[in-house]
Amino acid sequence: MTRTIFYTATTLDGYLADEQDSLDWLFVQDIDAGGPMNYDEFSAGVGAIVMGRTTYEWVREHLRSSGEGWGYTVPTWVVTHAELEGMDGADIRFVQGDVTPIHAEMTEAAGGKDIWVCGGGDLAAQFAEAGLLDELMLSIAPVTLGAGRPLLPRPFDLRLVELAQNRAFVCARYAVVGPRAT
Repeated sequence: MTRTIFYTATTLDGYLADEQDSLDWLFVQDIDAGGPMNYDEFSAGVGAIVMGRTTYEWVREHLRSSGEGWGYTVPTWVVTHAELEGMDGADIRFVQGDVTPIHAEMTEAAGGKDIWVCGGGDLAAQFAEAGLLDELMLSIAPVTLGAGRPLLPRPFDLRLVELAQNRAFVCARYAVVGPRAT
């Protein structure tokens, strides 16, 4: 059964990136690539990816500056209102609007594998508000930023499912209970 999972790294105070959309805080952390909740094991179960414009532009520019090509072999949806440039050889689908029909397309394309909400927090919140986000898998770094791009910009109730340590990171998997009643 296809699950929709927001798999990401976050700071201890709940930010995905700093105020300039930098991830410099992340790349200096010690992690075991084969340790608990690692990327390779997670990505092996992914059949479709969705990300927002900011994440897509960051990934695209990072890959271009390093000379690498698109690293994903599964279809990727980019939710945006902007006209964006694709990448050669990549199955990238630019979409906009309500996430419910987008999710239905991704579920079909995933062929029983999971859907990865790759970034950002607002996009993950849209899926959660629609009842379509099953889990958060977080690698929580031992750093605080004080401001930046929040993990989730709106309140949600979560239930802890799994907890582990991967060197410097606390790794936690949460089931999404739903929007927090206010």
